[in-house]
Amino acid sequence: MAANDVKKVVLAYSGGLDTSIILKWLQVTYGCEVVTFTADLGQGEELEPARKKAEMLGIKEIFIDDLREEFVRDFVFPMFRANAQYEGLYLLGTSIARPLIAKRQIEIARQVGADAVCHGATGKGNDQVRFELGYYALEPDIKIIAPWREWDFKSREALIDFAEKHQIQIAKDKRGEAPFSVDANLLHSSSEGKVLEDPWIEPPEYVHMRTLSPKDAPDVATEITVTFEKGDAVAIDGVRMSPATLLTKLNELGKANGIGRLDLVENRYVGMKSRGVYETPGGTILLAAHRGMESITLDRGAAHLKDELMPKYAELIYNGFWFAPEREMLQALIDKSQECVTGEVRVELYKGNTRVTGRRSPYSLYDQELVTFEEGKVAYDHRDAAGFIKLNALRLRTLGRRKNRLGV
Repeated sequence: MAANDVKKVVLAYSGGLDTSIILKWLQVTYGCEVVTFTADLGQGEELEPARKKAEMLGIKEIFIDDLREEFVRDFVFPMFRANAQYEGLYLLGTSIARPLIAKRQIEIARQVGADAVCHGATGKGNDQVRFELGYYALEPDIKIIAPWREWDFKSREALIDFAEKHQIQIAKDKRGEAPFSVDANLLHSSSEGKVLEDPWIEPPEYVHMRTLSPKDAPDVATEITVTFEKGDAVAIDGVRMSPATLLTKLNELGKANGIGRLDLVENRYVGMKSRGVYETPGGTILLAAHRGMESITLDRGAAHLKDELMPKYAELIYNGFWFAPEREMLQALIDKSQECVTGEVRVELYKGNTRVTGRRSPYSLYDQELVTFEEGKVAYDHRDAAGFIKLNALRLRTLGRRKNRLGV
């Protein structure tokens, strides 16, 4: 992209060293006006320093948006209605944040009349794909600047030299190579790289930021009750909360009980394997509670179909296709399944474990008279099972006779 093609760009800006370097690099390389956008997704950091750093770098239009409620309500909760786990384990904490950041970035670009957007994702990771698929889905003709794919910096030292040359403040702990990289939001924290690159080496305890070690968690279990309405958690122990407040509370409970750690080697969309250490304390509790609620409110056929579709749904989110029609189609099906997923689930939290110990719902399909070993008054005749079994065995008996004839 020619530098003179861009007049105004909206940068996804964290206020950290890398995005501060990107900000200055945009000014130097493209000679364009830069607008910064910083999203508060519950990463637990003070965001006002980002504003001050942007001001010091001459930025006039600065957006710092609290998106925590929208993040949980419109992105995290819809995903959890699907019980989504990428490769059966990963609760998609980084993946689900990217479409919201992209959405808000495009909204700001329209608002300020920018002709380009910029992100700080590297050229080896999934996030570049997620951001850019989101941009293109929402604004098909937007110009995208991805500095890590464009600039000539070959090392951390070269980035530091550029920062010093342009008088960008560098904290002492940023001068050396970071021991690992971190992404965090209200749903999770993700740590990758450096000390975590060898999948045989156990992650050092200092990597974990969101949870106590299960070994250090209390010796007494914590018991809570989570209330659901149409598939979404709305209360803990009878106290109604907003989506972000509820997830924050679950995070506190999960942290205290050592819940939500995951050491995963996953398959990136760009083709390589990577090792990540994830902490999703509240999400781990929420998943267990939601599945417990579904266990008595979903019909077998609906529940099994959801479980069959879940890997595809999770893969779409992981790969960056939140705004794709197939994800929206699956979401409509999933949301339809949640109409009666209402009631209460009791959960025990103990030393890294989450265990459902009770569930009840006004829409429960669990019928005690049907499952009891005693003769009930309902219309279930044990003798009917013989015909049911014979009909299901018909093809097996036919195959068996053929094998006997052939002597195999």
